[in-house]
Amino acid sequence: MSESYLLAGRFGAATRLSPKALRLYAEQGILVPAYTDPATGYRYYAPEQAARARLIARLRRLGLPVARVAQLIKLDADSRLVELRSWLEAQGERLAEQTELVDAIARQSDGRDAQLISRIAVREVGASKLISCQRHLTIEALDGFVASAEADIRGYLRSCGIADGGAMTVHFHETVSRDSEGLVEVAIAYEGSLEPVEDLRIRFQAKRREVFLPVPAACENFPLILRVYDAIESWLDARSDIHCMGSPYEIYPGSDGATFDVAYPIT
Repeated sequence: MSESYLLAGRFGAATRLSPKALRLYAEQGILVPAYTDPATGYRYYAPEQAARARLIARLRRLGLPVARVAQLIKLDADSRLVELRSWLEAQGERLAEQTELVDAIARQSDGRDAQLISRIAVREVGASKLISCQRHLTIEALDGFVASAEADIRGYLRSCGIADGGAMTVHFHETVSRDSEGLVEVAIAYEGSLEPVEDLRIRFQAKRREVFLPVPAACENFPLILRVYDAIESWLDARSDIHCMGSPYEIYPGSDGATFDVAYPIT
């Protein structure tokens, strides 16, 4: 055995890896000892393994699971950096979402966002026929789906000799987040006669009342849009004479120059 080889204890001290970590990484095949004495079971590491060990330690300090670390250490330095910057951007987005969710809990507790609540109104909406498309998706896929579904629906309307249709509504039948898929429906009101085709559905929407809020420009994007939903739900919770009757939806274009409104059906 070359004197340049280091016992696991000395190698761990030099690379700041615990004996438990060294055993785990050896078992997972990402940092295998250069030599294991068959008689004693002592594990030895080569000095040139130190750089790999330190890289693994830094990746683990980021909170990355061992399986992800195993993927990253196989990459060249440039490719690894691209992957890490993409991961860091996603972590920043997640932190922003978590911050907004904590703020939402605080708003629910102390009744903030009075300015948003003051803009809430109720209106009557007539009956309409809708052509729609549904999909289960996460928040990352939402914008792309809405754009493609609207294009498909309006294109089908034109192909049937019907005008592009009326306002677009995006119905959130289930909770949509970064971690879980929810059912989203994109619908457009139309007049005339149509048949359903492929993944496009036809349904009738009865006349109803809705509570709505034109969305301020500063709140249009996720996660700040949650403030608008929270404001309407707080308003509903404070009213004993009005009850929500279904899932919320967004209406494009919105009222008073807003890009879109958020609305809930009520009775």
